[in-house]
Amino acid sequence: MGIRYYKPTSPGRRLTTVLDFSELTKKRPEKLLTERLKKHSGRNALGRITVRHRGGGEKRLYRKIDFKRNKDDIPAKVASIEYDPNRSAFIALLTYADGEKRYIIYPKDLKVGEEVISGNRVEPKTGNAMPLSSIPLGLTIHNIEFLPGRGGQLARSAGSYAQLMAKEGDYAIIGLPSGETRKVLLTCRATIGQVGNLDHSNIRIGKAGRSRHMGKRPTVRGSAMNPIAHPMGGGEGRRAGGRHPVSPWGWGTKGRKTRKKNNPTDKFIIRRRR
Repeated sequence: MGIRYYKPTSPGRRLTTVLDFSELTKKRPEKLLTERLKKHSGRNALGRITVRHRGGGEKRLYRKIDFKRNKDDIPAKVASIEYDPNRSAFIALLTYADGEKRYIIYPKDLKVGEEVISGNRVEPKTGNAMPLSSIPLGLTIHNIEFLPGRGGQLARSAGSYAQLMAKEGDYAIIGLPSGETRKVLLTCRATIGQVGNLDHSNIRIGKAGRSRHMGKRPTVRGSAMNPIAHPMGGGEGRRAGGRHPVSPWGWGTKGRKTRKKNNPTDKFIIRRRR
């Protein structure tokens, strides 16, 4: 996978870079594995904005991804590697021996035509999924479950990977991409290998319009607003604000802790990411 640079024919083109998508083998998604994706523009059921700076953007179809990898002991061939507009990683289309098709997160170096399988006792090679109890120590893994049967939730974005560091009693100790080290039950599943599309982090958006295509709206500084619109707005000329930085609703935005109580799973964290 490489990065394509443009000639600077305009200010927007000058800094824009895109992926060349040389790894992809198919343009159109599998129709039976897609569904309509409704836009909510950051609003909740009451129509109130709960996530700012969202709205607009290109229409998307959602690709149904098999995060659980629970089709055990049935080999599947990689039919194609495809783009997914809903995530930074690419996806791979698997065709199982019984005819069923499923999408999975595309692991680095997995080729079209290769065979993958999931189960309790399978070979630990790229693309295969199995419980942490069956994975040798030191291997690179991704798409890791928090709870058995829930489906992979950890290390799913482009270029992500975790490392199986040790096994103690009923738990595996995993080093996560954030730098956090935590315990996960040995019965949880993971997929061998690193998530593909490593160059995703090197892409330069280049212009504001490209962010709008992705559904990201502009972010305006509170100090640039009127007093009616933001607690830090108003004042003659530029001013520091006179208080600690806050959101439009008065919540602290830089360093203030907003969680009311600890997460029950915090007890499984051995070393925090900070």
